[in-house]
Amino acid sequence: MAVDSTDKAQKPHRVRQSGTSARKKSKSDKKKKQDVSEDQRKQNPKAFAFASSVKAKRLQSRAVEKEQRRLHVPIIDRSYGEPPPFVIVVHGSPKVGKSLLIKSLVKHYTKHNLPDVRGPITIVSGKQRRLQFVECPNDINGMIDAAKVADLALLLIDGSYGFEMETFEFLNILQVHGFPKVMGVLTHLDSFKDVKKLKKTKQRLKHRFWTEIYDGAKLFYLSGLLHGKYLKREIHNLARFISVMKFHPLSWRTSHPYVLVDRFEDVTPPERVQYKS
Repeated sequence: MAVDSTDKAQKPHRVRQSGTSARKKSKSDKKKKQDVSEDQRKQNPKAFAFASSVKAKRLQSRAVEKEQRRLHVPIIDRSYGEPPPFVIVVHGSPKVGKSLLIKSLVKHYTKHNLPDVRGPITIVSGKQRRLQFVECPNDINGMIDAAKVADLALLLIDGSYGFEMETFEFLNILQVHGFPKVMGVLTHLDSFKDVKKLKKTKQRLKHRFWTEIYDGAKLFYLSGLLHGKYLKREIHNLARFISVMKFHPLSWRTSHPYVLVDRFEDVTPPERVQYKS
């Protein structure tokens, strides 16, 4: 059969660059590469080497970083017998709601109403876990003592006013004394009537808090009071975070031993005092 000279020459075959066919082809190529045995790699190592030395170094360093992140520095367990309770220091400026927060947390854990907060309060939060709530006094000596023993610091911030000088002072003291875990709690948010203003205030205080601690630090919001107590759901969320939190021993404390005396009692018989005098 004679070929008509007017017929156009056939176009050369074009390999698919996109679409279903191209995707199928790329998948089959990847599978072929994955099916290469270890013997074949050993026979021709140059064929399976990195094309770029920069990329090879980058991947190598990334693999080392991942391995180091997985490993933890071994910590010497110096505890013996029954483990001590974790000390949770509740700090804030006057009239911000420290005592009320401790009462609400005690009510959550023990189902008992606490009439008054006097000194440290220890409660059982799990089979092998006890928590001790301590209200931090508003003087510099009390802050230093509290910072030395705190495993967790709850910073109460008045949402209607903002950060006060006491909060920044306590944060600086915490940084000097090993910097334990810190969580923020915003109170007095029921004073806001405008929803937009409340949202902007929350955002502003959250970012200011992150600037002081680290990006992503936990900040809880206590929106208001119901029958003289904080809302059960909000206290439940806060208590859940406290219950599951892991407290790693601080290296600062292992190298700086200390004793904090909460109260002392003189048990010397009065007769002996009179006899000596």
